[in-house]
Parts: sequence; C-alpha cells; structure tokens
Amino acid sequence: MRPQEERHFIESLMYMPYNINLSLNRLLTNNTPTRKQSVRCYAQIVFGAFVVAVAYVFFITPYKIIPGGVYGLSIVIHYKTAGWLQWFPSGIPIGSMALLFNVPLLILATKAFNIKYIGRTIVTFVATALFVDGLTWLSVRFDVGALAKEDILLSCLYGSAILGFGVALILKARGTSAGTDVLAKILSKRTNIPVGYTIILVDSLIVLLGLIAFGDLKIPMYSLFTVLVYGKMVDLFMQGLSFDKAVFIISEQTDEIAAQIIRTLRRGGTIFHGKGMYNGTEKEIIYTVIDARKTMKLRQLVHQIDPKAFITILDAKEILGEGFAPLAEE
Repeated sequence: MRPQEERHFIESLMYMPYNINLSLNRLLTNNTPTRKQSVRCYAQIVFGAFVVAVAYVFFITPYKIIPGGVYGLSIVIHYKTAGWLQWFPSGIPIGSMALLFNVPLLILATKAFNIKYIGRTIVTFVATALFVDGLTWLSVRFDVGALAKEDILLSCLYGSAILGFGVALILKARGTSAGTDVLAKILSKRTNIPVGYTIILVDSLIVLLGLIAFGDLKIPMYSLFTVLVYGKMVDLFMQGLSFDKAVFIISEQTDEIAAQIIRTLRRGGTIFHGKGMYNGTEKEIIYTVIDARKTMKLRQLVHQIDPKAFITILDAKEILGEGFAPLAEE
C-alpha cells in the first residue's frame, strides 16, 4: 500500500466509529420534540422553580441577602414594607412582588427581542413566585425560619449552591425568567456595552440598594459572595464534571501514533496539517479526545513511537457531537 493510500486508510478508521454512531443517531433520533419530551421539560422547570424557592425562603431571605435580579429587589421591598399594609403585616410577599416585576419585563422583552420559549418563561417565573410565597407561608405557619440557624456564612454557601442547582435545572429545560436581564440587554443594545457588564451593573445597583435600605455593610459583602458561588454552581451543574481530555499531538510519526490510538485506546480523532512558526516546516497534528484515566497510557505510547513528539493536554468541559453527547437540541 502506498504512503498516501495508507494515510487515507488510517484517517477513515479514525472517523469510522463516529460515522456509524452518527448514522444510527439519525435513524433513531427525531429532532422534533415529542409530547413526552415537552411534558418532561415543563416538569423539570417546575421542579427547578421549587428548588429555587427553597433556596430563597430557607437560606437567602431570612438573612436579607440580596443576590441581585428581580428577587433581590423584591427582598428589599419585602422588608421595607413591613407594617405598611394590613393584609401583609410582614411586608409585601416576595414571590408576588417578583411576579409584578416579571410581567412587564416579559412584555418589554417580547417587543425588544425574539423570545423563543415564551411558554416556558411564563411557567418559570409563575411557578417560582407561587413556590416562594407558598413556602414562606408554611415557614411562618410552622415557625421554621432559616435552616442554618445563626450562621449567615453557611446559609450563603448552601443557599447559593441550591439556587445554582435549581437555575441549572430550569436552563437545561430551556426555561428562563424575564428578570432584570431584560434591562441589562436593552442597556447593552443602547450603549454598545457588552451584556455581561450590563448584567453586573444592574445587579450591583440592586445590591447597593440593599446596602442603602438596610444600612449594614455586611449585607452586600455576603450578597456578592452568594452571587459568585451561585454563578459557579450554575456552570458546574450545567456542564457537569467532565473527566475527558482534549489532546493535540505534533509528530513526524502521526500515522503510527494514530493507529495505536485506534487499536490500543479505542478512540478516534482527526489529523490536520500545520506549519511551524519558526522555520515554516510542514507538520501534521493529531487531535483526539480521551478519558483522563488514559492520558498516561497515551503519553507512554507516543513516547515509545516518537520521543521528540510535542503533546498538549487540555481539559474538555463539554463535548457534543458524534460519539459523545448529542448536539441536537432537546
């Protein structure tokens, strides 16, 4: 077999497992959501809303933590309106107040942007509001209060983790709430400031409002800590714990290394061409994704074949496509 034919044969072997999986997925998977899938998504949104409500009622609200957003603003209003209304002696209910904010924000969002999952958005903020007010009533009725008694740091830590888990469940089911993100996106559109910065700006103003309303410097400090942990937990639950590694191998023996990756590690990959920056030498690069536990074996294989090879191993947080998690939207 000539060298060029041998190269094409090895590349076809590297692609073969993925092409078979892709063909089977196309035959067995229908991208159109079924009624069962829709019901499962809405059930997951409702459960996620319940988890979010647990975080607010039993961990965040009792210590006046202001995690930004509509619920942060509603917590401030709840405490500052205590004793104002005969019907609500402890203050305007947080869930109801958040609902009053979310309805006009949703209307504003539908006019300013294209919201694809408007039904899921409505279910998200309505269910969250109902659960927050319902659990608050039960908490008062049975005198439960904060679950982490007299420990605001522990309450921040567990509250933000539970909140991140609930929000991740909602986001994975393609749900979202209108919230202050709408204001941040409109501000970004008008000022050309990146939306990430405008979200931080809006949430920071709400946290600052908490400082002004309660006059306690500890509140914004704990609130910012909660926001940071909550954001990290959302990323963790959305992406999951990945134990895969993305590997780049530059070698003059790519054909033999590729064959060993297929035979020994049972993985595929891609060979593409590159050029050295220093002397312009043409090079071939192997790209593959393997389990972290197999990286040592891979390094040994490469070293045995080409001790002068150059290897880069990177963390692969999320891998979608042929042979891995499906790329198609649920």
